[in-house]
Amino acid sequence: MLIINSKARLHYRGQGLYQHSGETMSQAATLEILRQLIGFDTTSANSNLELLSWVQNYLEQHGVNSRRVYNAEESKANLYATIGPQDKAGVMLSGHTDTVPVTGQHWSVEPYQLSEHNGRYYGRGTADMKTFLAVVLSAVPAMQQARLHTPVHLAFSYDEEIGCVGVRRLIDTLQNHPLKPAICIIGEPTTMQVVTAHKGKLAARVTVKGKECHSGMAPLGVNAVNYAARLISWLEQLALKKQTEGPFAEGYDIPYSTVHTGTVNGGTALNIVPNHCEFIFEVRNIADEDPHLLLAEFRHYADQLIAEMREVDNNCDIQINIITEYPGLSTADDEAVVAFVRTLTSSSERGNINFGTEGGLFSQILGVPTVVCGPGSMDQGHKPDEYIEARQISQCEAFMARLINQLSH
Repeated sequence: MLIINSKARLHYRGQGLYQHSGETMSQAATLEILRQLIGFDTTSANSNLELLSWVQNYLEQHGVNSRRVYNAEESKANLYATIGPQDKAGVMLSGHTDTVPVTGQHWSVEPYQLSEHNGRYYGRGTADMKTFLAVVLSAVPAMQQARLHTPVHLAFSYDEEIGCVGVRRLIDTLQNHPLKPAICIIGEPTTMQVVTAHKGKLAARVTVKGKECHSGMAPLGVNAVNYAARLISWLEQLALKKQTEGPFAEGYDIPYSTVHTGTVNGGTALNIVPNHCEFIFEVRNIADEDPHLLLAEFRHYADQLIAEMREVDNNCDIQINIITEYPGLSTADDEAVVAFVRTLTSSSERGNINFGTEGGLFSQILGVPTVVCGPGSMDQGHKPDEYIEARQISQCEAFMARLINQLSH
């Protein structure tokens, strides 16, 4: 297996880049940048500022100014930059800098060190979605040389993986900007197919407060775990109902809204009736279904259980708090952005994806027509030994070259 930062296995080609035999110079540049980006552990629990410093330094070396939009604690930031005319709307290339954790996963390679084996490049973030960022950055010198008549805007965000949190601050800033981007391309992994729709998401934390007592006197207590189980069972029945009764949306592998419980925590000992239980669930909804209506039904059922619990103890309660939500993306097929991006991919295929992106926020809040199109597949994302295929990198580089050509002629 080839370790990308191993000078013994790569040939130095200047500018700090290393080229493996068989790679084009362009791909060598992309891989060197990708190596740098993978080397930063930007799991959402961590800061992304070191990665942004590296990116800003790289952009400055190529004559591009950029600015940060921080979170409240200034521990993380978005990055925004414009290449080309500063007084025109242009094409925004958007991607997130954070990744999911590797904790509990069994990797056969070092997750934060780019490596190659049989035409696949391994490392956390290779598929989701640092390769897109690397391709964009490697194209910056070409953008500068092309004398673009229409600008390219770079929008790199933080905390996408925990609910599209960071980009909201960037959107707030752009709303006050005199010129908004004309279109947005989000480089999430779609195997370079143009995606015009994805589901929205609503996630909530449910906290059940019961009444503890000795398990030998269980009927005198209120078992918070049992009541949580009844709530989870209700959600499971809702999920089954969506699967069989819909509503349904064409184009998705899973063409209906899904409901999923992810974590459950409760109880302290077997001989104590638990007074506390907490779980987190999510709804990933198709465009035709409002997740807040489903949540209202769930709250109604919870209210019935609260009344039952309070027959034993009036302090019992069930709290349901939304912890994150973002809208789905639904870009009409006849929008100009769709036809434009399809010319860059040389493909007329359209598709939907089952995972969410920041696209709905750009589209609905900022009013910028948006599609998703990027290298790699989410089949490899979020997993041990995450990888991207070399041909996907090449396809994305060709895509970027066509974009530069379109914006400079």
